[in-house]
Amino acid sequence: MNYKSIWFLLTVLIFSCYQSHTKAIQYPDTRKDESVTDTYFGTEVADPYRWLEDDNSAETADWVKAQNKLTFSYLESIGQRDAIKERLTEIWDYEKISAPFKRGEKYYFYKNEGLQDQSVLYSSDELGGEEKVILDPNTFSEDGTVALSGTYFNHGGNLLGYAKSKGGSDWKEFYIKDLSTGEDRKDHLQWIKFSGMAWAGDGFYYSRYPKPEEGGELDASNENAQVYYHQLGTEQETDQLIFSDPENPKISNYVGTSEDEQFVYLYRTKGTSGTALYITEVKMGDHQFTTIMEDYDYDHGIVGNIENTIFLKTNYKAQNWKLVKFSYNDPSPENWIDVIPESEYPLNSVSITGGKLLVKYSKDVSSCLYVYSLDGKLETEVELPTIGTASGFGGKQNDNEVFYNFTSFAYPPTVFRYNIEANTSTLHRQSKVDVDFSLYKTKQVFYPSKDGTKIPMFITHKKGLQYDGTAPTLLYAYGGFNISINPYFSVSRMILLESGGIYASANLRGGSEYGESWHEGGMKLLKQNVFDDFIFAADYLISENYTSRDRLAIKGGSNGGLLIGAVLNQRPDLCAVGFPAVGVMDMLRYTKFTIGWAWAVEYGDPEESAELFKYIYNYSPLHTVKKNGNYAAVMVTTGDHDDRVVPAHSFKYAANLQEKNPGNSKPLLIRIETDAGHGAGKPTSKRIEAAADTWAFMFHNMNFDFSTK
Repeated sequence: MNYKSIWFLLTVLIFSCYQSHTKAIQYPDTRKDESVTDTYFGTEVADPYRWLEDDNSAETADWVKAQNKLTFSYLESIGQRDAIKERLTEIWDYEKISAPFKRGEKYYFYKNEGLQDQSVLYSSDELGGEEKVILDPNTFSEDGTVALSGTYFNHGGNLLGYAKSKGGSDWKEFYIKDLSTGEDRKDHLQWIKFSGMAWAGDGFYYSRYPKPEEGGELDASNENAQVYYHQLGTEQETDQLIFSDPENPKISNYVGTSEDEQFVYLYRTKGTSGTALYITEVKMGDHQFTTIMEDYDYDHGIVGNIENTIFLKTNYKAQNWKLVKFSYNDPSPENWIDVIPESEYPLNSVSITGGKLLVKYSKDVSSCLYVYSLDGKLETEVELPTIGTASGFGGKQNDNEVFYNFTSFAYPPTVFRYNIEANTSTLHRQSKVDVDFSLYKTKQVFYPSKDGTKIPMFITHKKGLQYDGTAPTLLYAYGGFNISINPYFSVSRMILLESGGIYASANLRGGSEYGESWHEGGMKLLKQNVFDDFIFAADYLISENYTSRDRLAIKGGSNGGLLIGAVLNQRPDLCAVGFPAVGVMDMLRYTKFTIGWAWAVEYGDPEESAELFKYIYNYSPLHTVKKNGNYAAVMVTTGDHDDRVVPAHSFKYAANLQEKNPGNSKPLLIRIETDAGHGAGKPTSKRIEAAADTWAFMFHNMNFDFSTK
C-alpha cells in the first residue's frame, strides 16, 4: 500500500470517528402540554413539562426509564470508563476513621474498612484499645441504601438515640439503643426532618411534621413543624406537645437542651437564615418560653452555660459574628456582654471545653484554631499543618482533651489530639491513601469579578505542571445559603489530579467565606453576582493558560446546580462539559415542594413582587434555556428520592434542554439515580459508580485519555 492510500484511509478513519463522536443523539420523546401556563404580574409563563412533577405517575416512571436507558448506554460505550472505575475502587479502598469522641467512660468513633457501603460506629474503653461494634448501618438493608443519619447520646452516655433514613430521603426514623445491653428499646418515632434528639431526663425533645398524605411523602410541602417531648418507653402518639404555631405554618421550630439539662432552647426560623431564640427551664409540665431575640434578621447559636450564665454566638450587630454572655434571668440583647468581640475574620464556632473557650475562625477560607479563657482572653493559637479545614474542635465541658480533623485538597483526613491542660496538639491518626501527596500542590489566587470584587479561588494540581492551556480542569463552586466551600479532600478528585488535571474551587459571593456581607452580596436581587463570579473564574483560568474552553468542565450541586444551569444558559460557550447536580432549576415553582418555601429568604419569592419575579425569571435555568444554543456536553444528575430539591427540577430542565437543542453536537443527558436522594447517606458502591461516570463523561467529551502518569 502506497503513502497516498495510507493517508486516505487514515483521513477516512479520523473523519468517521469525528462523525460518530458528534452525531446528534436521538432523545426520548417528551410530551409537551402547551395548555399549562401561569401568570405572574401580567406575564404568562408556559410550563409544558409540569406533568413530570408527578413522581408517582406511570408516565413519569416511563420517562425516567427511557432517559436512563439512553444515558447509561452512552456511558457504557466510553472505553475508559471501566479503567477509571477500577482505579477509583483501588484508591477508595483505604481505612477511614473519624475523630474519636467521649461519652460516659468510653470513646466512640466511626470506621469504614475501605469499601463498606456505610461507616460503622465503634467504641473502645481507651484510645487504641479493643474495638467493639456498637451500630452497623450495613445491616439496615441489603443494598446499603438505608443509612445512619444521626446519633444522639444521652448525657449519661448509657443510651444511644439514632436515626435511619431510606433511599437518601430527608425523612428520619428514630430508635433507641441501650448501650449496657446492646439491645434496641421499643421506641420508634417517625415523620421527622431536620431535627435531632435533645436529651433531658428520661426522654428527649424533638420536632416533627404532620404525617403527609399517602403519595406525597417526597414532594408535599413540609409545614407546621411542632416540638414534642418523648418519654422513653411510650408510644409516639402520647408524646407531649411542647410548642406549636399553626397560624404560622411556615415558621420552623427546633429545640435544644443544655449539657447540664437545666435549659431548653427554642429556635424559630422563617427560612434558611434569620433565627428567633427563646429559653426556658427543663420541666415536665407546660413550657413558658422567655424571649432572647425575636428579630428574624439575625442568627444565633447557644454555645453553653455555666450555671445561669448563657454563652451565645451571634451575628446581631456583628456581621462576622461574636461571642456574648448574659444571665438567664435577664436575657434581652441590651444586657448582653461581649466575651469575644467581632473581628475582621468570620467566627465559625465556639465550644466550652475543659474550662476554656475553643474557637475556630476562617481566614481567607482556611481554618484557624485558638484557645481563649472564659472571660475572653486569647491564650494560644493551635498550629495547623497547612491551608485547609479543621472540624470537631470541641467537646463536653469536663473534657480535658478534644480531637479534631484536618483536611485539604491534597491532604487526606487526619485526626489530631489536643490536650487542653498541656496546650499540646499531636497527631492521632492519618488516613493511608494509595496516593503520593507530595506530588501535588494547592495555591490560592484572588481574581477580579465583573464588578471588580476580588474572589478567592483554590487551584490544585501536580507540581511542575506546565500552564499551556491543555490541562483538563474541573471548576467547582456553590455560592449561596451562607455556606462556605472550604478546602477538603476527595478521593474521587484524585482521578483528575493523577491524570495531570487541575481542580479549581471558587469561593463565590452568597457563601459565608467573609461573613454576612459576603452572603448578602449573592442573595435575592444580587444573585447575578454569583453567576458573574463563576463566569469570571472560568475566564481567569483560561486567560492565565491553566486550561482552555475545550478542556474546562464546570460542576455544582443543589444551589450549585442552579449556578451551573444558569451559567450554561448565559454562556454556552464557556466550557466543554457541564454537570448541574441536584439543582434548583425551576425558580418560579421552587417554593411549592417540600422545604423549598424556606429558601425564599435566600432567593426571594417570585410571587411576592413584580421586581422579584422579573429578576428571577431572567436567570431561572428552566426558563432561560437557549434554542440551538450550541451547548457544552451536559450531564444533569439527580436522585429519585431527593426530597430536598425534588427531581422534577432536573427532569423539566433536561426535557427543555433536549427539546430546544435536538441537533446539539454534544450530548445533553440526565442521569437519574434510583434509591438515592440529595446526597447524604449514599452508599460507597453508588458513589464510586457516579464518580466513574462523571470522569468518563468529562474526559470523553474533552477528547482526553485518562491515565495515572
